[in-house]
Amino acid sequence: MLRRTIAATAVGNMMEWFDFGIFSYMAVTLGEVFFPTASGPVQLLSAFATFAAAFVVRPLGGFFFGPLGDRIGRKRVLATTMIMMGIGTFCIGLVPAYHTIGIWAPALLLAARLVQGFSTGGEYGSAMTFIAEHVPDRRRGYMASWLEFGTLGGIVLGASLVTALTAMLSHRDMVAWGWRIPFLVAAPLGLAGVYLRLKLAETPAYEGLGPRTARETRLGAEFRHIFVDQRRPLLVCIGVSLAWNVTSYMLPSYMPSYLSAEVGIRTTTALMIVVAVLVMLMVLITFVGRLSDRVGRKPVLMTGCLLLVVGSVPAFLLIRQGTVRCVFLGCLLVGLALLCFEGAGPATLPALFPTDVRAGALSVAFNIGVSLFGGTTPLVTQALVNATDNLLVPGFYLAGAGLIGALAVLFSPETAGDPLLGSAPAVSSPREAELIRCRTGG
Repeated sequence: MLRRTIAATAVGNMMEWFDFGIFSYMAVTLGEVFFPTASGPVQLLSAFATFAAAFVVRPLGGFFFGPLGDRIGRKRVLATTMIMMGIGTFCIGLVPAYHTIGIWAPALLLAARLVQGFSTGGEYGSAMTFIAEHVPDRRRGYMASWLEFGTLGGIVLGASLVTALTAMLSHRDMVAWGWRIPFLVAAPLGLAGVYLRLKLAETPAYEGLGPRTARETRLGAEFRHIFVDQRRPLLVCIGVSLAWNVTSYMLPSYMPSYLSAEVGIRTTTALMIVVAVLVMLMVLITFVGRLSDRVGRKPVLMTGCLLLVVGSVPAFLLIRQGTVRCVFLGCLLVGLALLCFEGAGPATLPALFPTDVRAGALSVAFNIGVSLFGGTTPLVTQALVNATDNLLVPGFYLAGAGLIGALAVLFSPETAGDPLLGSAPAVSSPREAELIRCRTGG
């Protein structure tokens, strides 16, 4: 049952991030479709601004769905967010172009994007909480890393589909109708994701809370508990999320457009390079999760932060050379830093908060970090590149995020192997349970 739960959660997450990620791969094309009257750089900035707009409402989604998951259960929230994401993505594929309905085209695109953002605000914190509360304490790093395997799988699936369409269709056909295909695929994928999530059982940790009093289920009481009683872990979570998400949105979301628009790499080649790096991360991610179970979460996360601080500018120096080999090595260097966050993060962040407010606190903190810094990464870095004409700006931006992340990791507790706050120990066998009883005298 545990294997089925992990697989279904990871597959559902894969479909969610396929839906959310394809927008960034289509940024250049969407700029031509929805902002044809603007110049090339302004088109790209306009597309990235629409991409970033979803992150304005992500905290609202986190504020709504996170506490809701603490009140009605994690499973129902995950099914709801899946439905909303599928609807928002499918609607993008149906929006008429600017030449057909004028200014209403980007307005409708923005509306659909906001639905996506609201959905995602409740998705990821709830998914991390759900999988962390299902798995044994001693293997939480390894098993929770499968969630990020699903995330990377969705991003790779979206990037691969866009790459194939770009290679098969002419630029004219891609702008005319080809760009719609990835968004329309969201409908059947979304239905499959909802089916899988409805088959899951609620987490043992949540069921162990028992009936909650009317006072405990009040929204105001939960927010007071989150922002007052949990303020230190909240700040730690925001700091780690900042470094994690700036790196995450820099590589898969911004890099393809950066390589094609600024470095001069063909769009198809740029997408293939990013996909190759992401596939390598998929192969390695569960090993990093297992490593975090053995050596601890903090050493793995700190390694990722230090790689950002030390390696980001050299990575973009390599990328600036413009050869396929140098670009690949530069992207891989950024990817290795991301790998540390992806491997250890899903087990680290849920363990910062107690069970009764875990989904709410995690959703709020994670989405604040994503919205203020992660999701705006493509827009801010592209604007800085245009303003300074310096192709190393993304490297400096990543290094700054690494410094903030290192400070947050320094103040975070080590949670590897420990039970989740407010929950009994979770074990994988009767023998492990007996060892815990002997060690604790329980």
